[in-house]
Amino acid sequence: MESPPLLVSVLMPCLNEAETLERCVRRAVDTLAASGLAGEVLVADNGSTDGSQEIARRAGARVVSVPERGYGAALLGGIAAAKGRHVVMGDADDSYDFGEVPAFVARLEEGYDLVMGSRMRGRIEPGAMPPLHRWLGNPVLSFLGRLFFRVPISDFHCGLRGFRREAIDRIGLRTTGMEFASEMVVKATLFGLRIGEIPVTLRKDGRSRPPHLRTWRDGWRHLRFLLMYSPRWLYLWPGLFLVLLGTGLLAWLAPGPRHVGAATLDVHAMLGAAVMVLTGVEALTFAVFAKVFAITEGFLPEDPRLARAFRIVTLETGLAASTLLLLAGTGLCASVVSDWADSVFNYLDYSVSMRKMIPGALLLVLGAHGLLASFFLSILGLKRR
Repeated sequence: MESPPLLVSVLMPCLNEAETLERCVRRAVDTLAASGLAGEVLVADNGSTDGSQEIARRAGARVVSVPERGYGAALLGGIAAAKGRHVVMGDADDSYDFGEVPAFVARLEEGYDLVMGSRMRGRIEPGAMPPLHRWLGNPVLSFLGRLFFRVPISDFHCGLRGFRREAIDRIGLRTTGMEFASEMVVKATLFGLRIGEIPVTLRKDGRSRPPHLRTWRDGWRHLRFLLMYSPRWLYLWPGLFLVLLGTGLLAWLAPGPRHVGAATLDVHAMLGAAVMVLTGVEALTFAVFAKVFAITEGFLPEDPRLARAFRIVTLETGLAASTLLLLAGTGLCASVVSDWADSVFNYLDYSVSMRKMIPGALLLVLGAHGLLASFFLSILGLKRR
């Protein structure tokens, strides 16, 4: 007869954790036995050379080998091998208390898909977290995560968390490094999973060697991930700001020079405004490209607003709009050439001629950009359609 499915797998990623692994595994095993939860302790070994594998087995864990290096890779391998309906993951450095596993399972049984531990709402013991991480790194990255994705949690990077394995399998996690912690939270939010949070205690880890975490490298990887998964904040809002500012400045300077205190703004400022508009349009275009690519490849869920927009904005409408921009730009530039011909191809008053030449050149560049972008966007949408 088949044995009934397990309720929970307690998963620990491991890379040379011989000093602390046995305490963590035994604590998890004892917790499962004391609480009566049907579960297993699973160690995802990432290539340890200090005998961690045998230590884990002796302590009562099942060991799965994950050859691909990286925190995320180890966890992905462990999740794939887990037999439990739920997974509670935690670091094997003795910084978390696996006696809290039943609390995570209870919340998951209430219907939550992801339950995060919160060190910010719990307790951080003295010396458990470097000051730079506690007062700058984790608060700033967690704040950006809440701002970019409206994630309802206080601690983005807590290593103790639980989730329904089926729900996490469904959102398709991919990163293999430390940014895996952010990816799980971000994609759970974007795909509409139900997220909860419980306070936990962070203790000083029991290792004598430095941690695998590298402050600046891994902090940058987390920040880079948050930006890449948010085209709105990386491209859309900055691009929209530049387009509006540049367009307003162009319109303000179009009639003639403007005086601001002792300073005079003339065609040089118009040229700067045109660069703002061009840069902003490039950013807006990249926002659309990134969004379409991310949805096509499964990084982000389908967006109904984008689907509705594509019913109106097609290759043909993009080409038509770009052609109108090219014609308008050609007309302005042609009028400058006509003025030049009227002066027998001699000197032109640059303050007058550049007021038509700068917008004309901008419209020509935007029109050409629109033609190319329309075709590329159509290519990106082929697989999606």
